[in-house]
Amino acid sequence: MQVEEGTPQGSSVSPPLANLYLHYAFDLWVRVWRRQQARGDMIVVRFANDVVLGFQERSEAERFLKELAERMRKFGLELHPDKTRLLEFGPFAAENRRRRGQGKPETFDFLGFTHICGKKRSNGRFTVLRQTIRKRLPAKLVKTELKRRMHHPIPEVGQWLRAVVGGHIRYYGIPMNGPARFLFGSRVGCLWYRALARRSQTGRLTWDRMLRLTDRWLPPARVCHPYPLRRLGVIT
Repeated sequence: MQVEEGTPQGSSVSPPLANLYLHYAFDLWVRVWRRQQARGDMIVVRFANDVVLGFQERSEAERFLKELAERMRKFGLELHPDKTRLLEFGPFAAENRRRRGQGKPETFDFLGFTHICGKKRSNGRFTVLRQTIRKRLPAKLVKTELKRRMHHPIPEVGQWLRAVVGGHIRYYGIPMNGPARFLFGSRVGCLWYRALARRSQTGRLTWDRMLRLTDRWLPPARVCHPYPLRRLGVIT
C-alpha cells in the first residue's frame, strides 16, 4: 500500500529520514532561536525525536514551548501531550520548592533513564541521579525466551544470557545506578533457575549449583561509563 505522508512503521529507513527531517524542522530553528532570543543559558539535547531542553529563566522556557508548538505545526508535527512538560530542575530546584512549600523536584525520563535531582555522597553537592526506568527492566522478555529455550543445552543458554545481561550493563552501567543493575541480574538469575528446575521432574537443582552457573555465565554489575573526570583523567 502506497502512502503519501510519513515513513513506514518499523522500517530501517524511518529513523534516518526522521532525523533528517527534524534537522531542518527543529535543529536549525533552535540554533537561531538560542542565538537571537535567549538571554540566559540554554541547553539542547536531542536524540532522534526525544528532546530535553534546559533554560535558566522560566519565562524563556514558557515562550520557547509556545513557539515550538507553532513551529511543529508548520511541518505537520505536534508535541506529545503526555511527554511534553515544564519542570523545575537543577541545583536550586529543591531549595526553591522547599521555600514555596512544595515537594521534591519532579523527575523526567530520557533515553531509558529517570533523571533525579540528587546530591553527591562525598561532598553533598548537587548531581543528577540517573536510574534505569522500571519498565526498561525486560524481565518478561527474558522469561518468555527462557521458556522457549528450556530444553536447550545450558552452555548455549548461558552464552545467550551473558549477551543479554552484558548488553544491559554496558548501556546502564553508569555511576549511582548500581541497585538497578544488580536487580536486573538477580531477576535474570531467578528466572533461569525456575526454567532449569521445571525442565526436569526427577532431578533437583540446588542453589549451590545455580550460583556456580550464574557466576560462570552472567557478568557482574559494574560501572562501564564513569564520570568524565575519572574516565579522562591522565597521570604523567
